[in-house]
Amino acid sequence: MLEIWKKLNIWYEHLMMLILVIILLIVSWSIYDSWYVYSFITDDSYLKYKPGAVTEKKKNEPSTLSEDMAAWLTIDNTGIDYPVMHYTDNIRYLNTDPFGRYSLGGSIFLDCRNDPRFTDEYSLIYGHHMEFGKMFGALDAYLDKTYMKEHCRGTLLVGTESEKSKQLEVFAVIQTSAKEKTVFDPGTGDIRKYIRSHALVMISVPGEKILGLSTCTGEGDDTRTVVFANII
Repeated sequence: MLEIWKKLNIWYEHLMMLILVIILLIVSWSIYDSWYVYSFITDDSYLKYKPGAVTEKKKNEPSTLSEDMAAWLTIDNTGIDYPVMHYTDNIRYLNTDPFGRYSLGGSIFLDCRNDPRFTDEYSLIYGHHMEFGKMFGALDAYLDKTYMKEHCRGTLLVGTESEKSKQLEVFAVIQTSAKEKTVFDPGTGDIRKYIRSHALVMISVPGEKILGLSTCTGEGDDTRTVVFANII
């Protein structure tokens, strides 16, 4: 009986050691994952490739952004200042950065059904909701009317030439289901009517060409915050 208890005790010690190792690995992975995401969202090296910017290439740095770049989106005084990618599907740039490399943070990208020249009456851009207001994490602030009024200006540089500039005027924000076709299937519904009837904040009226900026929220997996701007 004593021998059995000794063996059980040894097995128990081994089991506890295994559990501790597993916990250590989980904690280590969580720390690494947090560091990886943080390092991505604080990396602004892509800004030197903004049309019109002066670029200085460093050693081992990509020479240019992916050829899939359709435009450059800037919303003044918000931190939103990113290249807009465009591909034949809406999957590629969920986890691919503007240089074409794998990245958890992905890229800001235009809906694959939209014309990359932004000639459609309604164009839709997606971006991950990142911490510290990075990517489209800054869109939450537009639920406040005063903030929207003070941060309603922006610029859309279409293509790779700074001369092709369109002015943006943010005018409304909604929160809706990702399954709402009027919002998330550009061209299939009356987006102006939908905005008017569902806007949580609205400081102006829809114009001839509308740009939607969509990101997820903390309200549920299916809920999206969408900020709308007129393309002038």
